[in-house]
Formats: sequence, structure tokens, C-alpha cells
Amino acid sequence: MSILHPEFTNFVGWAKRSVPIIKMDRSNTVEYRRAYVPGACYFFTVVTERRKPLLIDHIGRLRKAFRQILTKHPFEVQAIVILPDHLHTIWKLPEEDEDYSSRWKKIKRIFSTGFPSRAHTDSQKNKREKGTWQRRFWEHLIRSEEDWTNHLDYIHYNPVKHGYVNQVKEWPYSSFHRMVKRGWYPESWGTKVSKKVLEMNSE
Repeated sequence: MSILHPEFTNFVGWAKRSVPIIKMDRSNTVEYRRAYVPGACYFFTVVTERRKPLLIDHIGRLRKAFRQILTKHPFEVQAIVILPDHLHTIWKLPEEDEDYSSRWKKIKRIFSTGFPSRAHTDSQKNKREKGTWQRRFWEHLIRSEEDWTNHLDYIHYNPVKHGYVNQVKEWPYSSFHRMVKRGWYPESWGTKVSKKVLEMNSE
């Protein structure tokens, strides 16, 4: 049964508007190209450099970074889970806006400000990077209600998947609790998760 809220039903035509994200260059090497679609909905995975467990210990700093960018460059955080070394989230961009990359760059920079440098490579040092985050992040263009629901479930089940808790409701750094209050999930959700969600791998 779908739990998709009526405000998130504007999926019609997304697949038609999507663009290829993989191509072959002249040397037949696979080149990754991000999908940029104005007003679209995306699933993201963002990971700390060398999986350093920084995010929960500095959760206030991360929330501050999100608040600042949400104020200056609005978008909708539809779901999120924060674990010690990575986070998953679903964003809905404003209409006529496709620039999620700049938002992530700024969130990462604000979070990293004040940390001692953890730069490990010459490239990081030359670009004055702190070495707090992995440079790349995983992005997936949501194409349907089913796709949205599967990624929503994946996000909220993630703390159980990684063994941090035994039940979804036990992990505090998650939008799951907000969705329980809205009636989108029962509080006991997570005892039976679809095989498709369990087999998803976005890290």
C-alpha cells in the first residue's frame, strides 16, 4: 500500500525528462554524468572521508549547515537519516532549479569550517579542502511513486541495516519520527521490509 502523501504526487513525466548519466568517451572509457532535472526529486548518499564517524558527534554543526543553505537556497528535505559516517536524504528541488551540486558543496563547506585539516592527498591540499567529506556523492533521480517509496523505506531502515539499532524507531537521527506523527508509518514499522529495499545498495 502506498504511503505517498498527496503533496508528493507530481511524478508524471519525470522519466521522460530524465537525461543519460553514463556515456562512453573516445577511448571507450565510461564517464559518469550527473542527471540535472529542474524541480525534480533526488535521493542522495553523502559520506565522510575515510568513513570518519563525525556526523553524530557534530550533529548540531550539520543541522546548522542545512539550515543556512535551506534559507539561502530553498529546497525541500522530504526524508533524511544521519549515521556516524554517512547520510541518506531525499530532496525536492524548486521548479526551474536543478542545482543540487552547489547546495551540497556549501553544506559540506559550512560543516567543515572550524575543523582541523584532514587532507590526505596533494590534490586536497592544493584545493584547500579539509578532507572531511568524500568529494563525490551518490545521486539518484526519483522517477516514480514506487521509486520514491522504496528509497524512503531504504532511508529509514538504514540504521537497522548497519546494526546501530534493532528497531527503526530507536534511531533518533531520522525523519522517521516526523512521519510517524503524520501517520505515514506505524511506529512499529521495519519488522517486515520488502526484499527489494533490503537488496538496495546506495553506499
